[in-house]
Amino acid sequence: MAKKLVIKVTAGADAPERCSQAFTVAAVAVASGVEVSLWLTGESAWFALPGRAAEFELPHAAPLPDLIDGILAGGGITLCTQCAARRNIGEKDLLEGVRIAGAQVFVQEAMADGVQALVY
Repeated sequence: MAKKLVIKVTAGADAPERCSQAFTVAAVAVASGVEVSLWLTGESAWFALPGRAAEFELPHAAPLPDLIDGILAGGGITLCTQCAARRNIGEKDLLEGVRIAGAQVFVQEAMADGVQALVY
């Protein structure tokens, strides 16, 4: 079994089921004791900002703020550098515990021994 799970979520409110699946898998993995690194790219970038997750709605899905809290409690969340720049999001704007990093860091994490990478 992989020692670490790296998940890249590319969807936000534009594809709510795919978005919710990524956050749900990440939160369940953290709760199961798996080391998780969740990457926010594309429209999911907005969920790095305070209050934005509370605006997300999907019937029969766990509330996104709860999933984010669970992920941050035992894993990490990273916002893509380019995605942040395109949306004028800076470090000072982020939820506590979220970082900004680029493709080099993503590739480094995804290619490490014992890692399973998923993209939603």
